[in-house]
Amino acid sequence: MKQQINPKWSAEIMWAYSHALKVDIWDSEIIFVTGQIAMDNEWNAVAPDNIEKQTEFVFESIKNILIEANSWLGDIVKVVIYVTDMNDFSKISPIRNKYLKNSKPVSTLVEISKTVKEWCDIEIDVTIVKKK
Repeated sequence: MKQQINPKWSAEIMWAYSHALKVDIWDSEIIFVTGQIAMDNEWNAVAPDNIEKQTEFVFESIKNILIEANSWLGDIVKVVIYVTDMNDFSKISPIRNKYLKNSKPVSTLVEISKTVKEWCDIEIDVTIVKKK
C-alpha cells in the first residue's frame, strides 16, 4: 500500500509529486520524503543568502512532514543534501548533526548548480524505515 503525505501547512503542490510517500513493506514502513527547500507556503524563498537559516527551515519542514507520517527524525536511515556551494559545508554540518544525532543515517552531500527555486541554496531529501 502507498499513502501520500501532503501537509496542509505546506505550499500547494503544482506538479505530479508528493511531499512524502509512505509505503508498507511486510511489517515495516518506508517513508520517502521528497527534496525540501527553504520555501514558504506562498512560494517565497526563506532567508536568501543565509545557509544556516535555510538549513534549519528545511530540517524543520522535514520534521513536520515526518510528524504527519507518524514518524520522527530518529527513524531516518538515509539523507541526501544538495548545496549550491560546497564551501557552506562547515555551516551546514553542525545543523545537520543537531537534527540527525539520534538517527546517524548514511549521508551524501552533493554540490549542484542550483535548486528549483531561485535563492534556495540547499535541498534535502530523506528516507525513513520503521516498524508499523
